[in-house]
Formats: sequence, C-alpha cells, structure tokens
Amino acid sequence: MSDFKFIDLFAGIGGFHIAMESLGGTCVFASEIDPFARKTYEHHFKKTNPHLFHSGMFNDDIRKINPIDLPDFDVLCAGFPCQPFSQAGHKRGFNDTHQSERGNLFFNIVEILEVKNPQAFFLENVRGIINHDHGNTFKIIRDMIENELGYSFHYQVVKASDYGLPQLRPRTFMIGFKNEGVLSSFSFPPKTPLKFNMSDVWNGQCSREIGFTLRVGGRGSNIKDRRNWDSYLVDGQIKKIMPEQAKKMQGFPDSFEFPVAKTQAMKQLGNSVAIDAIKACGKAMIEHLKSLASTGDKMVKTKNKGEWTELYAFLKILNDRELKLADKNLNIINHANHFNVTKVTTLNSEASYYLLENDWVLVKNDSTGIEEKIRVSDFLNSTVLSDLAHSIRSGSRTFTMPEFDMIQDKLGISMVKGGNSQQKSDIVLDINNHQILKKDEGFGIKSYLGSKPTLLNASGNTNFIFEILNLQESHIDQVNAINTRTKLKDRIEKIHALGGTFKFSKIETESMAYNLSMVDSFMPNIISSMLQEFYFNRSNAISTNLENIFKQGHTFDTDLISLQVKVKRFLMSILLGFFAGKKWDGKDVSNGIIVVKETGEQVGFHITDKSSLENYLFENIKFDTPSTTRHRYGHLILENNGKVYFKLNMQLRF
Repeated sequence: MSDFKFIDLFAGIGGFHIAMESLGGTCVFASEIDPFARKTYEHHFKKTNPHLFHSGMFNDDIRKINPIDLPDFDVLCAGFPCQPFSQAGHKRGFNDTHQSERGNLFFNIVEILEVKNPQAFFLENVRGIINHDHGNTFKIIRDMIENELGYSFHYQVVKASDYGLPQLRPRTFMIGFKNEGVLSSFSFPPKTPLKFNMSDVWNGQCSREIGFTLRVGGRGSNIKDRRNWDSYLVDGQIKKIMPEQAKKMQGFPDSFEFPVAKTQAMKQLGNSVAIDAIKACGKAMIEHLKSLASTGDKMVKTKNKGEWTELYAFLKILNDRELKLADKNLNIINHANHFNVTKVTTLNSEASYYLLENDWVLVKNDSTGIEEKIRVSDFLNSTVLSDLAHSIRSGSRTFTMPEFDMIQDKLGISMVKGGNSQQKSDIVLDINNHQILKKDEGFGIKSYLGSKPTLLNASGNTNFIFEILNLQESHIDQVNAINTRTKLKDRIEKIHALGGTFKFSKIETESMAYNLSMVDSFMPNIISSMLQEFYFNRSNAISTNLENIFKQGHTFDTDLISLQVKVKRFLMSILLGFFAGKKWDGKDVSNGIIVVKETGEQVGFHITDKSSLENYLFENIKFDTPSTTRHRYGHLILENNGKVYFKLNMQLRF
C-alpha cells in the first residue's frame, strides 16, 4: 500500500490531499465546486500532480460525476458538506436542498462506493452529525455503509489537538474497509502531544495553549463573548486570526500559498480538515489495509441474496445440466425446446466447467492450465440445492453461507467470486437443442429467493428532473417538512395544492438521457410522462401505466400499439444492453436471463424466442418507489439560478 491511489471529494483546498500524499498516496480524481477553493487547490497541486489537471480529473459539481467513468482507486476520501449538520448551519441535514442539494450529497459518495468498490474510505464531518435528528442521520449513514455496501464502519470524535495541532476542532472521523469480516479490528491511533502551541503560532505569549475551532464566515465577536473564535490575547494585546496563523493551526505547510483574497483564504481554512489528524488516522488505515491484504484468505466473506443466488444458479446448472424455457408467466413450455448445457463459466471465475457424461465435470483452470475431473453427485444433489435455496431465502441483508465454502472445496478451485453491478451477464453457457447450437451465451440472473428482483436499480442516473412553475420560494420548507408515512405522495399533492405545476426539464445524467434516446427519440418524454402517472396516480404496472397516459392524450404522435412496441424495446434494452450510468453503443451484451423462482426452480428466456421475453417483461415489470433519501429525490430544490426543481426517480421491478 505504499503507492495507493485515492480520490479527494469535496476537496476544498486539499487537506486530505496533502495528508494522503505524505503517506505515499497518489490522487487520481478530485472534486470541488467552490470556484475560489478550486483556484487555491489547482495553484498548489498542479506543481506536484499535473496529471490530475491535464487528464480532466479535477471535477467541480459532484452531481456531475458518473462513477463508472472514475479511474480505479483504493481509498475514497471526503469531508462532505458539514453545514447541514452543524451548529453554524441551519441543521436541515439530508433535507437541506436550499443550496443545490448540499444536505444529501453524502449519497453521491454512496453511489461511488457502490460502483467502484474501493478497499477503504475515510470520511470527515462535524461532531454534531452523530446526534443530528436524534441520531437518525448517523444511523442511516452507518446502516447504508455496513448493510447495503458491505463495508465495516469505525468512527471516533477526533480533535485536532489529539494529534499535535493547537486547535480544538472536534470532528467525526469515519473509516471503513471492504470485506473486513472477522478481522474487524481497526482502531484509531493513540493521541500524541502538541507539536507546538498557540504562542508558537503567534510568535508571542498567547493566553491560550490550544486555540478555538476555526470557523467559516465573518469575524467573531468581542474577545469576552462566548461566541468568540478568532480573537486572542497575545503579549497583552487583542489580535485577530489571519491566514498566517490559521494555516499553522490546520497543519498546512509554510509554503502553502493562497492566490485569493484574505477573506476567501480564511473561509477556505475554516472549511478545511486538520491535516495532522487526517495523516495520523490515515496512516493507521493504510497499515490496517496491509494487514487485511496479508491475511485475506482468513476473512469471512459476506454476500447479499442476489450474490448468493448467482452461485446457486451456477450449481443448479452443474446439477441439472439443462435450462428449461418458460412463458411470460414463468410456466415451463415445451420440453423439446429446452437447452442442454455442455459448459459453464462465469465472468469472474478462474475456471471453465465442462459437463461430461455420467455426472462428471472437467474443471479447467484458465490461469494455471490445471485440469481435474470431479463427480458432481459426490457433493451436489436436489436435496443440497433445496437446502441452499432455503438458506438464501432465510438470509438477511449480507450474510455468510459456509455450505458454499464446502462445495467450493469439493470443486478444488476458487469457484466464483460473485457478480458485479456493471455486467449484464452473470453466467456464460454453451447450449444446444434440436434447433440451435450456441457457445458462450451470456445470461443475466434474476432471483425470487429474496424480494422481487429489479430490472433497473435506482440511482442518481435514474432521476428525472422537473421544474416547478408557479411556486413561491417560501413554500420550499413547508413542502419539504412533510414527513408522513406517505410523504412523497403528500408532498406532490401539496405542490399541486399550492398552485405548482410540473414541467419535465431533463434527466439528471447525460448517459441515461443518451441511452433512452438511442432506444427511441421520444423515450425521455414517454418515460417522464409515465413517471408522473405513477407518482401522481399510483399506476405502477408498466402495461396499465402506458394505457393510462395514452388515454390522457399523451400520444407522442403515435398510437397505443406503437407506444407498446417502443416500451418493450426499452425494457429489452435495459435487460440485455445498456447501463443507466454509461453511454450505450446500441449492442446487446447478454443473450437472455435465468429466473430463479421462489421454490428454487430455474427457468430461462433466450433471444431466440424474443417475443416470449418481451411479453414477460411487459406484463411483469412495474414502477417501484425506492428510498427518497438514498436516491436524492422527492424534495423541492432551490438551485443557484433561482429556479425550483423536483426529482422523480425511476426504479423498475419484476
């Protein structure tokens, strides 16, 4: 880990950057929206890390980030906006949408972690985030990181003075590791003595050894006022903090320059992190990563139901040696059309599995060239598969399944590492029947062993943005304060009651807009109308929803049958072709799907019977309502241009 890569989100003037670079890290991406802070950041780091700027990896608005486009990295660093949770701010928390959604930008971090899966993260925020909203905010953060993303979560309130700097500055540090498992033994480093005190900062006798917490904003009050933070008694005289002193209190080197006015420099320093504290805890984080890397085989691997089902489907193919085809109701159709399977591979495995006669499998390790013949019935049968299906159904969130470890040992090879969210095919088969012979056909896997599977997962990429017309700015808090069990529906009704109207503006990300237009030029407008029908009138079934918007006059210059054809093409393109967060080239990257039913039985669809697959999707897909907090929608947003917006999110579920 001596040459690890990190990204620097909400980078400010680069406190994280300096600390991580001093530990041997290289910053491969940074994001900061404030133009004055960007100027300071570039002024300093363009000398030491020119590639960051020449490669276009210095972003401004984090909402523009498409996680897929980020370079690979080991550690995510982020001091995400603290004003929504601080005493100095309005304490709106995740509901702070008055300054371009600054309150819920934490969820952009979540999306990056979800897509890129770095080894570790290091987050910083104010102390108050722990108890904000009676602890609910912190509970959401921790639950999401641990249970949805599969990271460990360690936190501690750290003062700058705990690690050598003469400043109080209590901040919540959050550090976590991917697949830490039974080795969840990280601890924050022991405190260290002050390297210097406030007298050293002032080069004179100061009445305080440790300084106040640097703040953002204007001058403090009278030195005797309890709200004072920038006035000190030095050599018997009252002096005000200036950038020269603030820089030392935050641990910035003497050579660090500010190409901005002093007021901006003070604001930037007040927003920054205490470098020595970040460095001390970052060093402990890197050392822990080294220990995890050296003992990785001993870690307990946890997966969610979908990931375990991918392994289940793999084993069921090995056992059954066939894939039964189904109709739109998942009923098995004519046996003569079923596929015999002669080879199985997965996109993430190290081996290919050739299904031989008499229950034998030839396992070929593609990396070593080693071959081994194994009898499947020695470790696998219908009873074992039934037990595995039951264990998956009974699991919760992410969990371990020792049964799979035992089967993997029987196969004598690292079987499958599980899928990832950026592939359409979870398993690859050589198949044949009396009509066709196909090699390396990719199939996605959809499972009913847990909750009903999704066709399209919610994310920032699936947000549709609507401008709200005829609504006063004073109504924003009134609407966003609605927190009923049906708050999304109630907020929409309140907007209408206040005279507001929804006008489709755009899709949040360019990639999704591009992909929908690739399917059909009318598709962005068709889906935006269908989303309004869903959220306003709760028509969630795709087929019914489409009929309703047609009856309401949303013809898009075509008839209902043509609309149905367009939407079927849209559903097929999602299943087999494009990802919401990546521009599509128009090609399918999968050839069908395998559906694991609630009973554990498996059926499939293949593009040779395109009509059955289209009808299955059209009759079985519905709009779903994902978390409004997690996916940053369902609030009125006041943008910097003075306009008010509202987002609706598209998630599609079977």
